[in-house]
Amino acid sequence: MKKQLIAAAVAAAITLPAAAQQSVEVLHWWTAGGEAAALNVLKGNLEKQGVKWNDMPVAGGGGEAAMTAVRARVTSGNPPTAVQMLGFDIQDWGKQGVVADMNEIAAKGDWDKTVPLALQKFSKHNGKWIAAPVNIHSTNWIWANKDVLAKAGVTAEPKSFDEFIAAAEKVQKAGFVAIAHGGQPWQEATVFDSVVLSTGGIDYYKKAFIDLDPKALNSPTTEKVFARMGQIRKLVDKDFSGRDWNVASGMVISGKAGFQIMGDWAKGEFVNAKKVPGKDFACYRFPGTQGNVAFNTDQFVMFKLADANKAAAQQKLAAAIMEPGFQSAFNVVKGSAPARTDVSDAAFDDCGKKAIKDVAEASKAGTLVGSIAHGHAVPASIKNAFYDVITRHFNGQIDDKKAVAELVSAAKN
Repeated sequence: MKKQLIAAAVAAAITLPAAAQQSVEVLHWWTAGGEAAALNVLKGNLEKQGVKWNDMPVAGGGGEAAMTAVRARVTSGNPPTAVQMLGFDIQDWGKQGVVADMNEIAAKGDWDKTVPLALQKFSKHNGKWIAAPVNIHSTNWIWANKDVLAKAGVTAEPKSFDEFIAAAEKVQKAGFVAIAHGGQPWQEATVFDSVVLSTGGIDYYKKAFIDLDPKALNSPTTEKVFARMGQIRKLVDKDFSGRDWNVASGMVISGKAGFQIMGDWAKGEFVNAKKVPGKDFACYRFPGTQGNVAFNTDQFVMFKLADANKAAAQQKLAAAIMEPGFQSAFNVVKGSAPARTDVSDAAFDDCGKKAIKDVAEASKAGTLVGSIAHGHAVPASIKNAFYDVITRHFNGQIDDKKAVAELVSAAKN
């Protein structure tokens, strides 16, 4: 018996250092409070498996700076283990031949059966799983401070765009900032997602901003979209330029502002501030977009690694991301819906339950559409050209008609 124990101890001494050396280097842009808290769930999960987490955060809510950083790393032949990525960016890297094959781990975890097809369009390249989706975010949300709205005399949830503008004007007249907004191109484009859906409906959204149909883009509906963006511009405060999105969320949380138009990652900030949905704040679909969901999904793209030990740790990371218990725990904190359809909504608050329900219904109805702002409607080159038009219009540099013409031109080129 003693000999067996000694042999076991020697074996442990030999194998433990190798296990302890397993590590992952993860490049991401989750640096805000709610986001960082969500990421800690994944870090803890891996640490329990003996995998060290090496953090490579790159600040910038839309991920543009992160993409610049990863290009430099891959070009130098030293890719990170995994990189947080969105939409068409994932497909672009798939074409480069530098991503890992996750099919084996995907088969073990039933990814094909549990991940919605709308997400798989981005997660796979040539039939090969190259990324693990963490969540389903949606952009067409309103976040509102209930106390501010009560003080402004806004007693009912607005159901149409015009009702929303009327409510926001009441908030402004009561001495608050009507709409908390951060003046960055991706944030203006996030607002644009909701205004497009609210103004033209789902068919127009698909034709104009996914199919890039010239007639749909070059239409009075698009001009009306820009006119409505102008209405929203009048309801933000003068100091909006360059403000980070989570700072804008903080304005609603602290009672300085009534509304924020932002994706459901904003909920993480409210939760982190110990605010309760239904009591302290309200969450609902942007008025006029009920039944539609403009989505984006954070995924971790896995890069090819020469080191077998690092590759083994990478497999553990991918499996940990897709584990149902983690998907629940992570998305409860993050504010999003799970990327798997077999995850219970039991642990989610009212906003989370609504998100899961809305996504399921939209997926079934064919009204789950990729976000223009977040790289799930058109490839990055067109998305960035749209950003330029949308943000210059929002800042008063071009009028509605000029914006429509430039949008049409951007789609062509």
